[in-house]
Amino acid sequence: MKAGIERSKNSFSLVIAALAFLIFSGAVWSEPFWTTLKEGKRKQPISITNETFSQLAEQLKPAVVNISTTMVVKGQPFFGGRPSPFGEQDPFREFWEKFFGGQIPQERETRSLGSGFIINGEGYIVTNNHVVENAKEIIVTLHNEKDYKAEVIGKDKKTDLALIKIEVKEDLPVAPLGDSDKLGVGEWVMAIGNPFGLAETVTAGIVSAKGRVIGAGPYDDFIQTDASINPGNSGGPLFNFWGEVVGINTAIIAAGQGIGFAIPINMAKELLPQLKEKGRVTRGWLGVLIQRVTPQLAESFGLEEERGALVSQVLKDGPAEKAGIKQGDVVLEFDGKEIKEFGDLSRIVASTPVGKTVTIKVFRNGEVIPLQATVTEMEEPREVAKAPSRKPFGLTVQNITPEIARSLGLEGEMGVVVTSVEPGSPAAKAGIRRGDVIQEVNRKSIKDADDFGRVVETAKDQGKILFLIRREGSNLFIVVTPE
Repeated sequence: MKAGIERSKNSFSLVIAALAFLIFSGAVWSEPFWTTLKEGKRKQPISITNETFSQLAEQLKPAVVNISTTMVVKGQPFFGGRPSPFGEQDPFREFWEKFFGGQIPQERETRSLGSGFIINGEGYIVTNNHVVENAKEIIVTLHNEKDYKAEVIGKDKKTDLALIKIEVKEDLPVAPLGDSDKLGVGEWVMAIGNPFGLAETVTAGIVSAKGRVIGAGPYDDFIQTDASINPGNSGGPLFNFWGEVVGINTAIIAAGQGIGFAIPINMAKELLPQLKEKGRVTRGWLGVLIQRVTPQLAESFGLEEERGALVSQVLKDGPAEKAGIKQGDVVLEFDGKEIKEFGDLSRIVASTPVGKTVTIKVFRNGEVIPLQATVTEMEEPREVAKAPSRKPFGLTVQNITPEIARSLGLEGEMGVVVTSVEPGSPAAKAGIRRGDVIQEVNRKSIKDADDFGRVVETAKDQGKILFLIRREGSNLFIVVTPE
């Protein structure tokens, strides 16, 4: 019995010791993985001077990184693998679009620049989704000019957020995250980034407005600032005068100067844990289509003021239908949060945990009615795999119509015209170009596209294929080696 008691005491001691270790080591599961500036470390009101700007810039620049990406994009019209010298004013553009089904764009590699900021010592970096989307390679340059390859941990197209990571052994400077809800219109802010490739550019201005909807996505809620933001600033931080990140610089208005937009950092803080753990964002879904309550609609429905979100459609078998929400209801409150603008409902529902049962207050026939709904997961649209088109050796061909013959200056030639050549394909490597007329394959005459398909099908397993090409009034033999 005594031995049993002793073992129990030992077990209890081990549990207490384990808990103490977790607490004092900071390994608390609810603790965010980013760095925040503790209230106790904040000094009392900062007096804004030239020295303040200089000190903040020196303190904050090391946590901001430059991001260089290599990606494949659609380019301008290509002629023989080269960009058209006419660019967008290409006089042959209409011809290619009309007769070749818009096959003008060719894939090519390009480089792009953006910005980001380090949020913890393990190498996690926040940036915009559009900075790293479709990137084949991502290079992060730190303040000390060292380059590191980065991998995408998670991204969310709807909010244009991305979380990337670099592997480093050195200590990293970190940008603490603030509270964008406390940010006031008229407050001073500072942007640091990589505009036009000019590293560590510092600009300052004020918060011009909050809650801006600019049509960038379904969850628009931007901070507007007149701190100068340009291409290359995307993904970089917008700091307040406590030295905290309050926004992620994301968009500009091309025709306007001194108008930039940043994602509120509080929106990012809601999504970053999901991006870190799952690589994507899981959103709540209510199952309604909504619209703005205009003054005319408010009067028609008996509302004293234009507020809330008007339900224009209730989707079948969704949480809203099961909760008893009806078409024509005006949602005034969701899970204890007031719906002032109709866009508020989408954002609040999306951030609600899946499976949570919430109270929804709707205005119906002059009454405010409380309803209970259980939020389900929003199903993201899935990309449907397209059936691969037949492109032997990377070629797309078309019959020679009278219009094409006139446009290309052909007189009675038989065969098929090449409308596109995939970069890097066997045909491209052999030197076949768009606009070439294929007259023979392995010394067999080609009459039309069907004939070309049959001949190529029988010849594709051979080691080398001999093409007779008509190009710019001359004949040319080309050997294509299948891969």
